[in-house]
Amino acid sequence: MEMNEIARQVKEASIQLAAARTDVKNSALAQIAKSLFDRQNEILEANQADLIRSEKENLSEPLLKRLKFDEAKIADVVDGINSLINLEDPVGRTLLATELDQGLELYKTTCPIGAIGVIFESRPDALVQISTLCLKSGNGVLLKGGSEAKETNRILVDIIMKATAESGIPANWIKLLETRSEVGSMLKMDNYIDLIIPRGSNDFVRYIMDNSRIPVMGHADGICHCYVDKEADLQMAIRIVVDAKAQYVAVCNATETLLVHENIAAELLPKLKEALDQKQVDIVGCIRTQKIIPVAPATEEDWKTEYLDYKLSVKIVDHLDDAINHINKYGSGHTDTIISGSSVRAARFMDLVDSGNVFWNCSTRFSDGFRYGFGAEVGISTSKIHARGPVGLDGLVIYKYKLIGSGHIVAEYANREKTFKHKSIQKIFPL
Repeated sequence: MEMNEIARQVKEASIQLAAARTDVKNSALAQIAKSLFDRQNEILEANQADLIRSEKENLSEPLLKRLKFDEAKIADVVDGINSLINLEDPVGRTLLATELDQGLELYKTTCPIGAIGVIFESRPDALVQISTLCLKSGNGVLLKGGSEAKETNRILVDIIMKATAESGIPANWIKLLETRSEVGSMLKMDNYIDLIIPRGSNDFVRYIMDNSRIPVMGHADGICHCYVDKEADLQMAIRIVVDAKAQYVAVCNATETLLVHENIAAELLPKLKEALDQKQVDIVGCIRTQKIIPVAPATEEDWKTEYLDYKLSVKIVDHLDDAINHINKYGSGHTDTIISGSSVRAARFMDLVDSGNVFWNCSTRFSDGFRYGFGAEVGISTSKIHARGPVGLDGLVIYKYKLIGSGHIVAEYANREKTFKHKSIQKIFPL
């Protein structure tokens, strides 16, 4: 089937899906969850084929970890679906209600974006999360996963398509793309596709942005920071930094750079290095760091690098504002945390660090749609558009204005026979 026809079908299905009742969507989600368990052996077999092929192709260890889709990850995505079912339907909520004049009422209500193209790498669990979020928010979706996960992606889309068809969801709301040429074609289809969400490297995301007129939402890099302040509890700091760096390194919310206030560096860094050595984390550091612990020198490039691996760059700073300035210069606007016993200093950090997620006394790894209670996420947005941070259901809806009158015409207001009231009213859209 030609790409133009695939996109047209998804767009037409998205129009019908926009009006689907909440109970129908939730029933479809429940059926997907059941089918994932019922067909678990097929999923595991397909994923094993992908893993064997990818190992032969010398795929990196972090990417192999992201590719693996075992019983535990299946259980995780099913938990995410069940959480999604329990969330409020984001479609049809009244955001604003205004009485323009007697009998003339304006409503601002949420609605789906439409047809969304999502391009991602390696992670089959992302396919399930993305498609179920799109379903709950009433959007059609075109999915392009990495070729390394092609067998797993095929079986997952087959499961989702059959489960939703059984539940009365419009056919063709979800399609799987498998070739690079299809992606190139999709980027040109602004007549059918309303939004592109790319998940990948900086160069990849830039390429998408530079080669499409379709709006693009996402993030290029996840250069996340932990800043250990002079008023930090050192044991807490070690616990948080180890988790933020080493709990799972191959993700965009893992910490890549550690900033340490000069007043506590001599006491903290040896203890922290001992803890990170146990996790096989390779540390590079600034000149001042090297004088305290034996590490390789950090370069200017290290501050700009998303390692996605067991590597951490460390810099000692003179004061809080130095840390803030470093993050705003080198960070990617993703997630940054301060570890401090001072609420005043934490508030300054959280106000001035220009990122979608700013934390106090907790790991950057909490920056996640499921952990935020969004059910899951289609990705992280570092753009300053309608959605920022983990993009869950609310990031997949937009709004429209609905005006209800009873024969009102503009001429009566233009010639001043009538005047506007513009009175806020506490009402939800009545239809």
